[in-house]
Amino acid sequence: MLYQIYEAQRSLMEPFADFALAASKLYSNPLSPFGQSPFAQRLSAGFDLMYRLGKDYEKPEFGIQTIDVEGVEIAIQERVEVDKPFCELRRFKRFSDHPHTLETLHGQPAVLIVAPLSGHYATLLRDTVRSMLRDHKVYITDWRNARMVPLEAGEFHLDDYVNYVQEFIRHLQARYGNCHVISVCQPTVPVLAAVSLMASRGETTPVTMTMMGGPIDARKSPTAVNNLAMNKSYEWFETNVIYRVPPGFPGEGRRVYPGFLQHSGFVAMNPDRHLSSHYDYFKHLIAGDDASAEAHRQFYDEYNAVLDMDADYYLDTIRVVFQEFRLVDGSWDVRAPDGTLERVRPQDIKTTAHFTIEGELDDISGAGQTEAAHALCYNVPKERQKHLEVKGAGHYGIFSGRRWREMVYPQVRDFIARFHHAVPLPHESRGAASPARVAAERRSTGRARSSAPRASSRKRAAGQ
Repeated sequence: MLYQIYEAQRSLMEPFADFALAASKLYSNPLSPFGQSPFAQRLSAGFDLMYRLGKDYEKPEFGIQTIDVEGVEIAIQERVEVDKPFCELRRFKRFSDHPHTLETLHGQPAVLIVAPLSGHYATLLRDTVRSMLRDHKVYITDWRNARMVPLEAGEFHLDDYVNYVQEFIRHLQARYGNCHVISVCQPTVPVLAAVSLMASRGETTPVTMTMMGGPIDARKSPTAVNNLAMNKSYEWFETNVIYRVPPGFPGEGRRVYPGFLQHSGFVAMNPDRHLSSHYDYFKHLIAGDDASAEAHRQFYDEYNAVLDMDADYYLDTIRVVFQEFRLVDGSWDVRAPDGTLERVRPQDIKTTAHFTIEGELDDISGAGQTEAAHALCYNVPKERQKHLEVKGAGHYGIFSGRRWREMVYPQVRDFIARFHHAVPLPHESRGAASPARVAAERRSTGRARSSAPRASSRKRAAGQ
């Protein structure tokens, strides 16, 4: 019922938001008689703020059309490579007519960025993608809003998330021979599980795995987010935050954790900061500080755009990651697409180099939670392990903004390059292939045949 009330309220607010936008433009237009009044700028700023507080925020676009590589402008084409019911594997394909640049792009590593499915859209990682595109072939998981997924598409559990990640890794491996994986926040857990399962089956695992600000072991330095998940029962979450999608959406009837509830939780963590930010925005508009006002708009256009999460996936995450800690205590069994249960064994990873990154001031994933991956992957040689604590960085600072670009990205780039060009270690094997491994190899072979270019010249002409 709460979801229906929210949607009714949103529908009622829409005309008022439109009116506020029109009034703001009316008072800010110097050719309008209203724009000549003594308090026109203040009234315009007030109406603009009302509009932004009352408007509906839709999914933003990545909007990356060009990047600069060594002084050469590279065109970017965004397209969907793999279309799944709950996720699109999105590629940012690079184009250039500069021969030397094409040669450079051709030899760069392929990277799968696994975006979080925790309330915001994958566009939250726009800055991450833009930086990575300078030196890598970039793919990203673009998770769908669960209210847009029809019931006929079936359920979506944490196990399905893990299986999606494995499928995407195999897709890149079939195309490029191998790949590198970066996970940001929530997906550090399913990504580590996916790579562990591949290693246990004897499949080729990614060359490197970078894990940033994620709850590998949520027991370490628990934050307010961790405490909420740990102190409330599974039944409490199922009763209090799960609702069915109301009529008017493709996913009508699907059980979800609504985005508007998640947004309320985000704001409740730092209400004073958000109140101050909106007041500063009002003052920037009055002062004519367009640059600061635009920075505020860009941040909140992203921050206020939230998606519904499928209830099964959300509740699985609460139980497995934050209440039973199944990854770290070695009791997590993941159901494969063929229905078999497979135990997640990070110790079976032997060749994949891994890099953990934490923010000194992270209030979502506390200190040591991500670094815990090293203790779990104890069969990876020490020289293939690295940890970084980013001084002065909060949760978002490790993958977006100045600290990401100046302090984190150069180390991520160098870590990937170091092992991408290194001689690979002997491939780990666990004896006879399981049925799941055989099926995986068949899928990979099929993709390799379907995606193989007909001629190297055609591949070079199409860009990288």
